[in-house]
Amino acid sequence: MIKVSEVFLKMENISKSFNKIKVLKEVNFELRKGEIHALVGGNGAGKSTLMKILTGVYKKDSGKILINGTKVEINEPKDAKANGIAMVFQEFSLVPTLTIAQNIFLNQEPKSRLGFIDDKKCLKRAQALLNNLNIDVPPAETIDKYSVAYWQLFEIAKALSYNSKILIMDEPTSSLSESETEILFDFMKQLKDKGISIIYISHRMEEVLKIADRVTILRNGENVLTENSSNLTLEQIIENIVGRELEHSFEWQKREIGRKEPILKVKNLNSKRYNLKNISFELYPGEILGIAGLMGSGRTEIVESLFGIKSYDSGEIMINNKKVGIESPQEALREGLALVPENRRTQGLILDHSVKNNILLPILKKLKGKLFINDKEGRNITEKLIETMSIKTDGINQKVKFLSGGNQQKVVIGKWIAHQPEIFLMDEPTIGVDIGAKTEIIELIRSLANENKAIIIISSELQELMAISDRIIVLKNGSISRTINREDIFSEEELQYAIQKG
Repeated sequence: MIKVSEVFLKMENISKSFNKIKVLKEVNFELRKGEIHALVGGNGAGKSTLMKILTGVYKKDSGKILINGTKVEINEPKDAKANGIAMVFQEFSLVPTLTIAQNIFLNQEPKSRLGFIDDKKCLKRAQALLNNLNIDVPPAETIDKYSVAYWQLFEIAKALSYNSKILIMDEPTSSLSESETEILFDFMKQLKDKGISIIYISHRMEEVLKIADRVTILRNGENVLTENSSNLTLEQIIENIVGRELEHSFEWQKREIGRKEPILKVKNLNSKRYNLKNISFELYPGEILGIAGLMGSGRTEIVESLFGIKSYDSGEIMINNKKVGIESPQEALREGLALVPENRRTQGLILDHSVKNNILLPILKKLKGKLFINDKEGRNITEKLIETMSIKTDGINQKVKFLSGGNQQKVVIGKWIAHQPEIFLMDEPTIGVDIGAKTEIIELIRSLANENKAIIIISSELQELMAISDRIIVLKNGSISRTINREDIFSEEELQYAIQKG
């Protein structure tokens, strides 16, 4: 086992400007041999810019990089590769129809004397690499037979095929379930024991505390803190990221809810196609109802059935004691429902359109006069939402694709606030946003509930679910196994046990 003490990489006083705007201000970062070092910060903190300098995508303006005490120049990606630096990106770069071996050595295939690709040599090298990494899979199989967790391992094997000693991992768990994340973490610990140094970038602070040896926090392009993770709490990390004390965003706040008459009743909802079995529950005005469960348990299928995206075979949906048949999103909107989908970029936004156009899309009919859209009213609505929701944008006409993830998510929620629904369905509303935006979205959800809006929220982050929910439904294999009042859940481990056991 490698003793984590020897400094392997040093980035000293790194500065970088774009269009005379300084985005990195004499940033220092060091990585020890066989260390997992988390690099965290909000969107725009400088994490990506610092790593792009390390991988040769950007050139630094000033400062120096040392590996094993020797100064190196990294001016392009091939320089990073030559110095044993590799990056595993959030998006997979694998080809499902190719074999594991072919994916690992894609664009660097072993060649025969005649210059042709040598498949036997490729398989042999892949097998040796997989054996060294303790990945017990046959390299001749296509990767489409494996789960997402294994895809992540194959991406790492691909990066390490260049004899890399420094591995940068960008949001590696964003598409993984909890059990798949554990597989990845076990693998990272094996790499650490082999002397591989890992820079770990993540918005999931609980994971950072679990896997990292040390944590470096950046804010506004400057160093804020570097500390052993064992000396830090979640609250300390978040407060250093956002630059202020939290107003107890992640602490559960007991709320009084008048449960006289439910606004929504779901009775015996069944879908053979989507594996939903006798789903029944009630939702009250001003209530935040959490849905917990493993991936594939039916969480998303429930809210998409309520919103008319997915059909159901039998069952009953009642809104304000009136039976409704919702067969499309348009009907759901007319009945006072709104859906914040899991994937904002493909399902929640039109990326090439402006902030204004995205926000006003659901209410265009309301804004239409005899002939034309009331543009003045539309501008006023958009500007008011931008101000009240603290959406950081250059203006109402800025294209949504240029906003940060957190601000994009605020636009998704904002367009439904403009529509004024009574019931919000929220599927992973804080996924892929930085911790500052996450706290703002949590407070926004609470404020909607305080305005008597009824909210169903799905989240894979149990701490978040426990912080915000009044009741929690636990799903297993398409059925509701338990409904728990939040005040009866005393720890995250207790909720996790309920989810696993069903």
